[in-house]
Amino acid sequence: MQFFVQLIRSSEAQGDHSQIMHEGMIISFTLVEFMQFESLKIKSYDTFILIVISLLFFSCSSEKAKSVVFGFLPILTWLPSYPLKQYLFGDIVSGISTGVMQLPQGLAYAMLAAVPPVFGLYSSFYPVLLYTFFGTSKHISIGTFAVISLMIGGVAVREAPDSMFAVNGTNASQVVDFEARDARRVEVVVALTTLVGIIQLVLGLLRFGFLAIYLTEPLVRGFTTAAAVHVSVSQIKYLLGVHTARFNGPLSVVYSLDAVFRNIASTNVVTLIIGLVCTVFLYIIKDLNERFKKKLPIPIPGEIIVIVSTGISYGMVMSENYGVEVVGKIPTGLLPPKIPDFSVFPNLFPDAFAISVVGFSIAISLAKTFALKHGYSVDGNQELIALGLCNFMSSFFHTFVVTASMSRSLVQESTGGHTEIAGLLASILVLLVVVAIGFVFQPLPTTVLAAIIMVNLLGMFKQLKDIPALWRTSKIELAIWLVSFFASVLLGLDYGLVVAMGFAILTVIYRTQCPKNALLGQIPDTGLYFDVDEYEEAEECSGIKIFQSNTSIYFANSDLYVSALKAKVRPNQAFGFIKFCTLYFCDYRLELTQQNCSLQMDHVYTNGQMNENHTESDSEDDFFLQRLTPIHTIILDFTPVNFIDSVGAKCIKSIFYMFVCFAGTLLSDLRTLKFFCEPVTPDLIFPTIHDAVLHCKHSRDVPVCPDVQ
Repeated sequence: MQFFVQLIRSSEAQGDHSQIMHEGMIISFTLVEFMQFESLKIKSYDTFILIVISLLFFSCSSEKAKSVVFGFLPILTWLPSYPLKQYLFGDIVSGISTGVMQLPQGLAYAMLAAVPPVFGLYSSFYPVLLYTFFGTSKHISIGTFAVISLMIGGVAVREAPDSMFAVNGTNASQVVDFEARDARRVEVVVALTTLVGIIQLVLGLLRFGFLAIYLTEPLVRGFTTAAAVHVSVSQIKYLLGVHTARFNGPLSVVYSLDAVFRNIASTNVVTLIIGLVCTVFLYIIKDLNERFKKKLPIPIPGEIIVIVSTGISYGMVMSENYGVEVVGKIPTGLLPPKIPDFSVFPNLFPDAFAISVVGFSIAISLAKTFALKHGYSVDGNQELIALGLCNFMSSFFHTFVVTASMSRSLVQESTGGHTEIAGLLASILVLLVVVAIGFVFQPLPTTVLAAIIMVNLLGMFKQLKDIPALWRTSKIELAIWLVSFFASVLLGLDYGLVVAMGFAILTVIYRTQCPKNALLGQIPDTGLYFDVDEYEEAEECSGIKIFQSNTSIYFANSDLYVSALKAKVRPNQAFGFIKFCTLYFCDYRLELTQQNCSLQMDHVYTNGQMNENHTESDSEDDFFLQRLTPIHTIILDFTPVNFIDSVGAKCIKSIFYMFVCFAGTLLSDLRTLKFFCEPVTPDLIFPTIHDAVLHCKHSRDVPVCPDVQ
């Protein structure tokens, strides 16, 4: 026990409060084992929890404990000093504007998640309320989002397909018990949300906020564009009013389009007209909001305006008279909390992990964008914890996974939102609708929700403009974008994400396989050295070759490094006659031995000309013991090298014994790898290229080969 107390106090002394929490977790797991010993007399988990709390807090000073609490609840840092006169009005306007968008989007994205629309309203209230207390971003709008909702819906359909709830057999004309199916899908989605929350919370506590950096921007943009394709295709049937099965997995886009075209003859004309009118209207409103955003005090609430069609639908009894599909029953009030079904966790874990990473990546990228614009910082680890708590705690109240919404976040920021109070007011607006007037949305045609979804996807489709831009700037990033897009479209969002991440990692390996190699020359009368092929003024030093390769040296590219070195030092060398030699300093003369791997040279170069010094009468040994070249020193510029492993060190050591690098990490790595042993010593390491060149030129013991006239 005393060891644990000392461990925490050492972290206190360093001021690392996140480390205190991390060590508290380790202590917790360790104490579970200690509870088995009778000497501690711990009989219940209540006592165990008290011990953990004591170790975490009572061993801390009040200031340290306060700092930990403030870090876990960021609202305590800014709410006491909240400037009412400056911020309140903007937050109220922003909260109302965002809440007005939350309502129709919550209903619409619930359809993507394969659950009844009212659960989208629940997901627009509880998580948003919780994020106010735990989040660090002042401008992102937490709630339902199309990409995440679609991924959730794919899991729900897979775990609770229509065939499981067939009333009259399993043939093509089966009747589905929709009530039982929807109830089961809600259970699956809620369990998935719980698991996502747990994963995000654990990753946050373990300081895995850096995880999002592996989802590079081209990958995320290609992935979200592919998700927009999936979402659009899934909404076509609602726009046309046709009934088709929902497909999931590889080629689901193809199967969905095929099913729609097969049933296109049964299109409901009234449904199609309503959907097209709403789509055109929403597009016009969106365009006006974008063009006149600086003149409009608040954006025109197009989504709310089209919901006026609810009244038209109710008055004309479209559901009964014209067969228009409507939202249906929306219970008034909130449902009581319920424990999720933990039995489905094993089947959901891979999907939950993918959704966790994607959701966090979207949220943190938006949060950092707004933070950079407005001059504050966000904590990636705390954002993971906040999202985890939002999803985990809300799942007990029948919600599905949430993240930051791009469209709502832009509205929240552009309408004058300053703090998380705007999100709090938006959630209160949703609560009022759920409690008081939720029934008003019951006659809302689902084609209106489909129109809302598809118009809100326009921003994602604009990401197709990335293709020509990346073509001009970075072909590798373009390849990542395209692989992410096509893999996600064809294989599904889950497999597509895995393929895209794997390809992105391969591009990193590829970059180390194809580095830029150069011979450096000196700018006259300076200590500057540049690529002789790119800079006309750069001149090679007499008798010295300075080689630079902008890559680390490790097992995967060490042979390529050596090959590039040989090609640069002897670009015209025909390596037909293979003989391996080792270069080293012995008696201050450059000699050759045939024992180890080195440069392969069988001709003599003099002043750029190749001479055949090897005659038939010469023995092979005599030939290789001659001075083959006027080059007496080869300097390796290690300044671009981040790391070197044992394989790379052996390859380098077997060839040249004159190097240049900035002392520091690499020098430490070389010592760790036992690189230095006679005749290779640390004396051959220089802090700059110029130091190495001066050493070679002015050393009395190493003769400089004169230029051949």
